[in-house]
Amino acid sequence: MSQLKQMSHIDSAPSTPGKFKMEKNSYFNRVRWHTSVAKLTLWSFVFLAAILIFFFRSPATSPIPADPSRRSLRTYSWGGSAWEKRVRSSARVRSRNGFSVLVTGAAGFVGTHVSAALKRRGDGVVGIDNFNDYYDPSLKRARQGLLERSGVYIVEGDINDDALLRKLFEVVAFTHVMHLAAQAGVRYAMENPGSYVHSNIAGFVNLLEVCKSVNPQPAIVWASSSSVYGLNTKVPFSEKDRTDQPASLYAATKKAGEEIAHTYNHIYGLSLTGLRFFTVYGPWGRPDMAYFFFTRDILKGKAIPIFEAANHGTVARDFTYIDDIVRGCLGALDTAEKSTGSGGKKRGPAQLRVFNLGNTSPVPVSELVSILERLLKVKAKRNIMRLPRNGDVQFTHANISYAQRELGYKPTTDLSNGLKKFVRWYLNYYSGGKKAVE
Repeated sequence: MSQLKQMSHIDSAPSTPGKFKMEKNSYFNRVRWHTSVAKLTLWSFVFLAAILIFFFRSPATSPIPADPSRRSLRTYSWGGSAWEKRVRSSARVRSRNGFSVLVTGAAGFVGTHVSAALKRRGDGVVGIDNFNDYYDPSLKRARQGLLERSGVYIVEGDINDDALLRKLFEVVAFTHVMHLAAQAGVRYAMENPGSYVHSNIAGFVNLLEVCKSVNPQPAIVWASSSSVYGLNTKVPFSEKDRTDQPASLYAATKKAGEEIAHTYNHIYGLSLTGLRFFTVYGPWGRPDMAYFFFTRDILKGKAIPIFEAANHGTVARDFTYIDDIVRGCLGALDTAEKSTGSGGKKRGPAQLRVFNLGNTSPVPVSELVSILERLLKVKAKRNIMRLPRNGDVQFTHANISYAQRELGYKPTTDLSNGLKKFVRWYLNYYSGGKKAVE
């Protein structure tokens, strides 16, 4: 899922510092004048030479340091008849009234599960992912392999690549877009803020620009976040609550996404549904999430940080199992109305929605650790720490009544059962299944 630019400059000091007495003799004045001109000319040539060296030096011999915020802009290979054939094959609909869906961030945690579920029910699915190194790319490649075995092709590319997106829509008339590509993580924004603007704002706008101009326009379902509730203290969080107090840059970019969605819906008639995910967990999850690295560190015997709020306040999360999230995503796709624009012009009012997708049962992080201890049969080394001011909030709690009513959304997996499935996958993936979970 930023940051370093190096600049060089040349400082030139005065060639004749200090005071001097003005000579009355014009000859000496001319000598000093010519001397000054000579020195000025010399320094001008030095400065010009430095500029020429800086701008014309060979990249091969003087590589520019990598800027992590722009790592996803590297060149990708796509196009050609074989590539187009593969895209069309992956997008082929195999069920009556099925959709053809472009899934962005398809090699991500949620993207992999949603893509697989769509393919299983007969929808056509094409993925796109830039496989960046915010976390271990080998896990993303493993997910890619999983999807390819089920017939889902993931195009390696960036959602900021306008030409690539337009080519994909030229090859396939997608009926829907499931936009899950994003720079995730709350704390990482303090290290690499540019990556959040690049992916969550610029990337989203680029995708919408393409979608508004194609004909027919697709219906779009996209991932917002429960982080938009920020410093809101009213619980449970409802879609009608204020979301103008973000506690992190990540949250701010997701809130910006919701406002951008409103704009493109209003001006261009795009059908847009935002989904505010609440702490998603499960097999094939993200290594930067607490349940994931807690499992890793408990098994390694390393201490894990357990945060508490002021006055020993409990930190809790509305942990939501991946299968429940997938059902919510599919429900949003199934109920999404068609966009109303054509040729980049709005022809009538279009659907605009936002839903909470959570579990409605917040669990203290300390209890999460206790469950992992039982499943792993290892005692955790707990390091109790004050909740840092780095974007984390004390609690999250979803009101899902709107999603229940409109999407038929009903979570069925509690944290104990969900973690049991995750731990089973984790041990199998990282340890070859040498340990078992009762």
